[in-house]
Amino acid sequence: MTQPLTADDPRSLGVYELLGRLGEGAQGIVYLGRSPAGEQVAIKLLHPGLAADPQARERFLREVAVAQRVARFCTAAVLHADVEGSRPYVVSEYIAGPSLRTLVEREGPRRGAALDRLAISTATALAAIHRAGVLHRDFKPANVLIGPEGPVVIDFGIARALDVPGATRTGTAMGTPSYLAPEILAGQPATPASDVFSWGVTMVYAATARPAFGDDSIPTVMHRILYEEPDLTLMEPPLRDLVAACLAKDPAQRPTAEQLVTALTGQPAPPPPVAPPPPKQPQVPAPRRGGMTVGIAVGVGAVVLAAGTVAVVQTRNQEPFSPAHTPAAAQATQQQSPTPSAEPATAVPAREEVSPTPRRRRRTPAPQALPTQPVPTVTLTVRPSPRRSRAVEPSESPTRRRKRPTPTPTPKPSSPKPKPSPTPTKSYPPGSTPNPYNPVGVCGSGFRLVAQHAYGNGGTTYLLHNPAQGTKCVVTMGELVIPAKVFMKAELTVKGGAYGVDSGTYTAYAGPVRLPAKQKCVMWGGTYGTKSWQSSWGACD
Repeated sequence: MTQPLTADDPRSLGVYELLGRLGEGAQGIVYLGRSPAGEQVAIKLLHPGLAADPQARERFLREVAVAQRVARFCTAAVLHADVEGSRPYVVSEYIAGPSLRTLVEREGPRRGAALDRLAISTATALAAIHRAGVLHRDFKPANVLIGPEGPVVIDFGIARALDVPGATRTGTAMGTPSYLAPEILAGQPATPASDVFSWGVTMVYAATARPAFGDDSIPTVMHRILYEEPDLTLMEPPLRDLVAACLAKDPAQRPTAEQLVTALTGQPAPPPPVAPPPPKQPQVPAPRRGGMTVGIAVGVGAVVLAAGTVAVVQTRNQEPFSPAHTPAAAQATQQQSPTPSAEPATAVPAREEVSPTPRRRRRTPAPQALPTQPVPTVTLTVRPSPRRSRAVEPSESPTRRRKRPTPTPTPKPSSPKPKPSPTPTKSYPPGSTPNPYNPVGVCGSGFRLVAQHAYGNGGTTYLLHNPAQGTKCVVTMGELVIPAKVFMKAELTVKGGAYGVDSGTYTAYAGPVRLPAKQKCVMWGGTYGTKSWQSSWGACD
């Protein structure tokens, strides 16, 4: 729904007339505009507070370049861009339709064929995005527009091109927390599998009007994403099974976007890029000797039989995703030979050596079976013999051991040696130097310190505010620059707005995380070493 322009909004940008507001995000404001030819367009203007930031301009330029790489059928095509002026903006095709989030809020969850069409079209769009070598990184209902010709995916503000250096840098997570993959929350690099996870959460929202991991507080939702399973009881198969595979904690266990399209359109789907499935049952039975079957179970991955046959057994949670599992597919998997391992060689010893040893250990049958043979007598004499030998040997050893304890006072000089040990504990780690950085210098000019939290181990997280820009900034840093690096994290959440986090192993600081938060409450926190902390909502100026 278009909102009227405010007093601070421009009335035109270049040759385009502005008609109203379509929305506002962390990076800029989106307007409904009109071209000189009279066509309606969408115009995204970079926030004035970010226009002077070279990094923000670079991200804005990257958004334009990434959006131009994606096929036009699945997104809003870029028509014009001006990123060199004082007010950078980009003009794109206007999609006359609500977002998926607005549609669900207005009309309720999608059902039946409508949900299937939505799943197929959005999966096709995601596959095209990945085919162009792009990671979206913020796939969610608000970024899916339901246009008259079908859904399209928009907002490549934090998207990354896979062929750009640093595109998947570890330690930086941007996006909406409820739709972020667990590996992103853990500080790992984004991959196409991360977008597939977000697609799965989006489909749960479309089918239930609720995100897969709830809509509670951000820390609660993040904990569920990392450690708990989603509630998919309100979804119907077969889409439920497909979404469950997309929400796997391990990215390698998720299907690709191409496989999603294949499964949703009913085509035979190839298995995902995981270990090949094993045969269900061993083909050769284990031979028996003396009425005993020799078998050894190796971990959870293989069962080794006495004849040397290896049957790989996969646990349930390792079962590869197969949307169209048929008997023919099962037969095809059985034709694959299992991978040999080192255990089968050690699991098939000589049977003449395996069978007698347990019988000799049985004291009762041994003397009754062979009373005349010297073997049982030897076994009986061998067992007490070590006791006697131990009785003879200790007769000399204790005397020597008693002589050895006598010089025990000699370690007394060792006691003064640990005395200097406490002194190094007070000294700084090798190579460390005082940290030359400060929070204001890291966040930038115009920022002032609002609050801070010290962890007691040399690290502190700071919250800063730039009143002129209406921007908050969070940075975590230590008292020292440690060459060995320390795990640090700085995170910032704007109430009803964006979320940003920077985490990794650094020498001096993590961050800065800067987000527009004019007259909005924020939740901030971080980690230094093994200690973490997070604030409650506050700093609402």
